[in-house]
Parts: sequence; structure tokens; C-alpha cells
Amino acid sequence: MRKLQTIQEVVNFINENHLVFLYVSQEDCSVCHALRPKLVELLKKYPKIELREVEADQVKAISAEYLIFSAPTLLFFVDGKEYLREGKFVQFQKLAAALEKIYIFEEK
Repeated sequence: MRKLQTIQEVVNFINENHLVFLYVSQEDCSVCHALRPKLVELLKKYPKIELREVEADQVKAISAEYLIFSAPTLLFFVDGKEYLREGKFVQFQKLAAALEKIYIFEEK
């Protein structure tokens, strides 16, 4: 998963792609490291969704710009607008169901 290094890269990535999944993590977060491979595996089913990671401790402006208070935080955007937000304890079945609804709609 490619990492974004600045808040401007984050903003550009969100605005320039139709379906965007942003994974906000921290270097010393064990939950972040455990969720990353699960998220990557889930998104293999949805090749049109662009995925990037941002380390909140490296890109400090991410917290203020997107109101992120804990890591990990998972943000899903459609046409630059936040559609879905999950944090800390992610329910992957619920997340998969929400993504499926959007993805099916996008396929039509």
C-alpha cells in the first residue's frame, strides 16, 4: 500500500480519484498493523477503489483536516465526499456490506 507523505498529497488523491479509501495509521499502533493486511485483502474484491495510507504521526495536519482522533481510522470517499468512516475496532462484515452497496451502484 502506497503512503501519502503530505496533507496536499492526501487532498489531491481524494479529489483526483472517484472511489478512494484512506487508511490513517500510526507507526507504533499494533491495531493499525493488524488491520492493514485485512483491509488490503478486502479491497482486492473492489479494484476500482484506490487505497492509500497516511501515518498520522508523520502527516500531523491530517488530524485537523479530517477530524481524526485515533488510529486506525478508515475513510472512504466517493467523488471527494466522505461516505464512510470507521475507527479503532472495525467490523469488517459491516464495512464489506457498505462497500458492496456502493460498488454495485457504481457498476450500473
